[in-house]
Amino acid sequence: MQPTDMKLGVNLCFGVKRWLEPDRLAAIVREELGLRYVQYSWDLTDPWWPHAPRDRRAVEYARAFRDAGLTIESSFGGIASYSYNHFLAPTAELRALGKEHLRRAIDMTAAMGVTATGMPFGSYSAADAADPARRETLYQEALEAWVELAAHARRSGLERLLVEPVPLATEFPASAQDALRLMRDLDGRTDVPVRLMVDWGHALFRPLFGDDASMEHWMATCGSFIDGFHIQQTDGLGDRHWNFTTDGLVSAEVLRDFWARHALTTQTLFLEIIYPFEATDDFVLSDMKAGVRILTG
Repeated sequence: MQPTDMKLGVNLCFGVKRWLEPDRLAAIVREELGLRYVQYSWDLTDPWWPHAPRDRRAVEYARAFRDAGLTIESSFGGIASYSYNHFLAPTAELRALGKEHLRRAIDMTAAMGVTATGMPFGSYSAADAADPARRETLYQEALEAWVELAAHARRSGLERLLVEPVPLATEFPASAQDALRLMRDLDGRTDVPVRLMVDWGHALFRPLFGDDASMEHWMATCGSFIDGFHIQQTDGLGDRHWNFTTDGLVSAEVLRDFWARHALTTQTLFLEIIYPFEATDDFVLSDMKAGVRILTG
């Protein structure tokens, strides 16, 4: 692979509620988008479903994608999962449910024969976010939960867990410094590595990060812990998840230059494009194809 040949993949969030036939979705990715690497969205099969039908359905997707010559590199939490506070929730019962949520996702991912899974770490309630001592207490408890879940991941056959930083001060990790702290606090303590899945749209969020709103800042701060990237178009003022058919701060040239300057070879750039449910299927498919052409042209 040449330095400028970016390794592109796609998060399947674009297909949620649209292309639910595994063979059809696989064909769209391989034949119409022309991509080879996939990140499976938990929005297609909810980790909380009863395990037998859940795993049966997830395995159908995994088999269809492999038969199409695609590699599912990881599974990842989607919009439904992100709606909850998980490991940083205000009550012990809610935090236990967050822990069980990821445990079930690990089990589902293992059934698929996929070696990595992940999600955002968690979000504080408004009251807890405003209390530094409370934030720290919940953070330390969450660390122990991830250590335990990493052991479960290894027993299940997974090779790594992934955390996605988010651009909200009431969540953790938000900043690159937060992410570095989390990685250092877990590094060497877990049975499988825990690494970062960094989103370009999050990293460029100016209202929170100001002058540090750049992917260069993330690479300088915690680049050695970044396992992969979500890519989206953004104006830096919100978590847009626009396609690259829309003008914004990120372009194919910016991504290619980034890839080459940092001599990336193994990390995948996963398109994470989220459309309004009102968008027609024809529009979504044509727009996805156009976005891939922009990035590969």
